[in-house]
Amino acid sequence: MFKSASALLLLGLPFALQAAPTSSHTPMLATSIGPDVVQPESLHDWLVSEKYDGVRAYWDGRQLYSRSGYPINPPATITQNWPNTPLEGELWIDYGRYSEVAALINRHQTTADDWKNVRFMLFDLPHWPGNFRQRLTRLEALISTTEADNLVTIRQHSGLDQPALERLLDVTVSRGGEGLMLHRASALYQFSRSTDLRKLKRHQDAEAVVVAHLPGKGKYTGMLGALLVELEDGRRFRLGTGFSDTERAEPPPIGSQVTFRYDGLTTHGLPRFARFLRIRRSE
Repeated sequence: MFKSASALLLLGLPFALQAAPTSSHTPMLATSIGPDVVQPESLHDWLVSEKYDGVRAYWDGRQLYSRSGYPINPPATITQNWPNTPLEGELWIDYGRYSEVAALINRHQTTADDWKNVRFMLFDLPHWPGNFRQRLTRLEALISTTEADNLVTIRQHSGLDQPALERLLDVTVSRGGEGLMLHRASALYQFSRSTDLRKLKRHQDAEAVVVAHLPGKGKYTGMLGALLVELEDGRRFRLGTGFSDTERAEPPPIGSQVTFRYDGLTTHGLPRFARFLRIRRSE
């Protein structure tokens, strides 16, 4: 049964708290752009790849972690042939199956059979010196000599002009892909958000942290009416559309991270027509 944040406090029930992250790795994060932002003359130094809608992960050579630094613990047989070099990529099964991966990494005990369809789609060597093109060359050479079928280097496209970029985006989206990632070939790895890594989608989306559950009215009485969410910069707004009745009855937990889609910004700089997409579990 749905209970608002204030109701839980009155009942003395604690919110679910997650243990502190154990990896100190800070990932390189992308900035979002639209299809018309990158002009043809500026594309010569960019490598372009598909953005896989999986769970971002970091392998430190011994342990797998989520983007936020929480351990991911597949059976030892899954990672036994992985190199002792730090790797970064997306844990991915197939198009439209993000929720399966997210649920899998949140289970306390799993078997090798549970992980048999999961691939680690690799896009970087975060601690290898050199620019992205050099890191990519090293990554491809490393994986080609690694006996691990579940490690896949994501294909990078070069020499695209603006029409070719838009065609690639259309093809990617038509087969169920989320969008494209643009890497500046000459850029060093940066342990922060960077304009040298860009995320290109047809629709804008972003992430926010759930601050409170706001109760519904009318047909949603006793259920979730909206989430009060907080953006990375500390601003808050209500997220009230995009939920199924099941999600309104069992809303994303307070403190969890959710992804929402929106269409530009309001005059106050907040997401316009924001609608819930999904919960981002443990990333």
